[in-house]
Amino acid sequence: MKATAKAHPIQGLVKYHGMRDPEIRLPYHDSISVCTAPSHTKTTVEFLPDADEDVYVIGGEEVDGRGAERIRDVVEHVRDLADFDHRVRLESENSFPSNIGFGSSSSGFAAAAVALAEAAGLDMTRPEISTIARRGSSSAARAVTGAFSHLYSGMNDTDCRSERIETDLEDDLRVVAAHVPAYKETEQAHAEAADSHMFQARMAHMHKQIDDMRDALYEADFEAAFELAEHDSLSLAATTMTGPAGWVYWQPRTIAVFNAIRKLRTEAGVPAYFSTDTGASVYVNTTAEHVERVEEVVADCDVETDVWEVGGPAEILDESDALF
Repeated sequence: MKATAKAHPIQGLVKYHGMRDPEIRLPYHDSISVCTAPSHTKTTVEFLPDADEDVYVIGGEEVDGRGAERIRDVVEHVRDLADFDHRVRLESENSFPSNIGFGSSSSGFAAAAVALAEAAGLDMTRPEISTIARRGSSSAARAVTGAFSHLYSGMNDTDCRSERIETDLEDDLRVVAAHVPAYKETEQAHAEAADSHMFQARMAHMHKQIDDMRDALYEADFEAAFELAEHDSLSLAATTMTGPAGWVYWQPRTIAVFNAIRKLRTEAGVPAYFSTDTGASVYVNTTAEHVERVEEVVADCDVETDVWEVGGPAEILDESDALF
C-alpha cells in the first residue's frame, strides 16, 4: 500500500479566486492553467494498518497546524473512498521554491492525491482524481490533469473537476520564471474574495474570459491567449488589493519585470507577456524562438530566472523513486 507520484505546478491563465464552499473547495467560477516543467513535486505515501497516527513531512520537516489539516482533508477523503481507516505516512519534496508564487500547493496536492489513490488501490481517471486533489487546493485539480487544463465549477464532484485542453501551443510555449522572494499566503485572500467591491465586476466577465481563452488555445493563438492571461493577472490583483485585508503581493522587482516586458513587446515586437498568481514572482510567457532574449531582459531586472516548458499530467513513479 505504497506509491510515489510526481506533479508539475500550475501557472494560472484565467485564475480562480474565492470559494463558494471552503470545506470541499468548490470555486465560484471556472479556471484555466498551464503546468510548468521540469519544476515538480514528488510525493511518496504509504498506508500503515498497524500505525497509530498519520505523519506528514514536507521538505524534511514534519507538518502541523493548518498545513496538516489541509493534507488530512485529502487523506480522509481517500480513506472514505477506499473504505478503510489505515494511518498514512506522507513525504513530499519540491524541486523549486515554495510560497513565492509558483504554485507549490498545486503540485503538492496533485502529487499527494495521485499517490494516495494508487496506494489505496482506487481505479480512478485523472479527472476523477482531480476531485481528490481539489480538497487540498483547487489549483491542484488542474495539476492532476496537466498541461493546459480547465477546472469546471460546480456543486459536487461530478461537475467540479478538471479536464485537459489539447492545443498546439504546448510545444512552443516557454516560461521565463522570475523569482521574487516574498512569502505569501493565499488562503485568507480566497476566504475574503467576495468582500471586495471588485469581485462582482470580475465575476461579470469571467465566463467570456474562459470562452476566449479556450478559443485562443484551440486556435493556438499565442498572442490572444497570453495577452488575456496578462490582463487576468491585473484583474485578480485588483480584487485582492481591494479586499478587507488590502493584500498587495507585488514587490518593486515585480513591477520592474512588468515594465521591461511591456517595453520589449512594444518597442522590439517580441511576443512576451507577464503573468502572476497570488505572489510577487512573475511568469513571462514567450516562444522557443525568443526565450533567450526574454530571459536576458528579465535577468537584467536583478532577479533569478528559470526557463520552463509545459508539464504533463501527474504520474506514478517507479518504486526506486520513493522518498522512503
